[in-house]
Amino acid sequence: DEEKPEGVENEAVEQVAFADRLLLNKIDLVSEADLFRIESRLKGINAFAPIMRTEKAQVSVDSVLNIKAFDLKKTLDMDPEFLNTDGET
Repeated sequence: DEEKPEGVENEAVEQVAFADRLLLNKIDLVSEADLFRIESRLKGINAFAPIMRTEKAQVSVDSVLNIKAFDLKKTLDMDPEFLNTDGET
């Protein structure tokens, strides 16, 4: 919930917003109520990405690699400046 200065991107929020899949790891270390709260917050940022609960980062490789989920049109709908590289180094 940290407020960023004008023009500064919140990288964590952007990563969640553009994610095709969200891995919620170490679920064995928090309560079900905390998991619900965290998942609700993630869904508020990205309602389309499935959330996969994991323990010790155990996840099927097939569920995260080569899923062909990137959609440029969807990305540009979310961020029209996505392809604009002016000012980047």
